Amino acid sequence: MAELNFKRGLKDGVPIALGYLSVSFTFGITAVNTGIPPITAILISLTNVTSAGQVAGIGIIAAHGGFAEMALAQLIINMRYALMSLSLSQKLDDKYGLLHRITTAFCVTDEVFAVASGKSGEIPAKYMYGLITLPYLFWSGGTAVGAFLGSILPDMIKSALGIAIYGMFIAIFIPPSKKSRGVTCVVVMSAALSWFIYYLPALDFISSGISIIICTVIAAALGALLFPRREEEADSE
Repeated sequence: MAELNFKRGLKDGVPIALGYLSVSFTFGITAVNTGIPPITAILISLTNVTSAGQVAGIGIIAAHGGFAEMALAQLIINMRYALMSLSLSQKLDDKYGLLHRITTAFCVTDEVFAVASGKSGEIPAKYMYGLITLPYLFWSGGTAVGAFLGSILPDMIKSALGIAIYGMFIAIFIPPSKKSRGVTCVVVMSAALSWFIYYLPALDFISSGISIIICTVIAAALGALLFPRREEEADSE
């Protein structure tokens, strides 16, 4: 098994970074189109790494919403990252100090969490720094490019760029799903729960952020109940 070092983290972060490039590019275009200056859009991506949260944020800014509305929206949309960070903290090695936890937690996203949690054994800080470096740079850089140059691209190309994020999600969960029936079932259960919440009229009051939390907690709990890991399997990793 390859050592989990900074170089390995950089390599594992390449597909995430490429996916973020197109999404952040679209965010930069959207932000400028809502009246936000390009520099402000770039600063938003430099200080936040959350696509859904940022898109919701610029919507509130464009609508002249208040601070309370902004805070509540970000809390609901990004609450899932707290669950991901708590789960990931169980895999960190003994040398992963508080400062490293605070620094790397800034870039714990859905994709970073999926890649890191799928690794066998304990995760060192140097691997996490490598894993988050390129995604962060491409997220900020893509926003800059979109904010300054997005206006010259045809609408068809700008729309097509948003599809890349879905391909990235598929590339992340397919490999572990092939190795584990439990992972496959959790993915299917999550998708099914998300479908019901989205399409059932009685549940249309649930926001997308809360929906993700509900699907994550229920699917993970059922996965742990139906497909528990044996102690010897965990030790062998």
